[in-house]
Amino acid sequence: MTSTTTGQEASVTTAVTGERADLLETLAAQRGFLRHTVQGLTDEQARERTTVSELSLGGLIKHVAETEQGWVAFIVDGPAAMGGTDWNGEPTPEMIEQFTAGFRLLPDETLEGVLARYDEVARRTDELVATVDLDLSHPLPEAPWFEKGARRSARRVFMHIVAETAQHSGHADILREALDGQKTMG
Repeated sequence: MTSTTTGQEASVTTAVTGERADLLETLAAQRGFLRHTVQGLTDEQARERTTVSELSLGGLIKHVAETEQGWVAFIVDGPAAMGGTDWNGEPTPEMIEQFTAGFRLLPDETLEGVLARYDEVARRTDELVATVDLDLSHPLPEAPWFEKGARRSARRVFMHIVAETAQHSGHADILREALDGQKTMG
């Protein structure tokens, strides 16, 4: 499989087959579902909360891009990419604000901008899927949300990125349907 772009999808110029091709195809499909949920929206609509949650469509795109970028950095750089090797307790107010801002399309951000960033992140991920040793693994940092002593292989991280994208694509579908009735499927 050689993946190329139409301007909205990531590209990989290396021919890949088997498991790598399956990962690339699945990532492209889930990203396509997520991107579909924001087609034709203004920045204001992309910022709008349409349910009782804090989630917005633009914020979800931004969050998925940041999460994917963080996990790709973990594959390349190990646990240091996740802020070190140990969790030191309670998050600071600044950490909480940074985390919650990652789910919002802020006033100085645009939907076009977060989609362009998502495309950059996806291209980097797809290049890594095509080239990295899928068995390469690193220990996860010590944190309450990770099993003590756990490791993650590149393969497992890519599967996590697929799952994360699919989960948030479903959230985005609900938000868009509440906004104007558009559905991704059905």
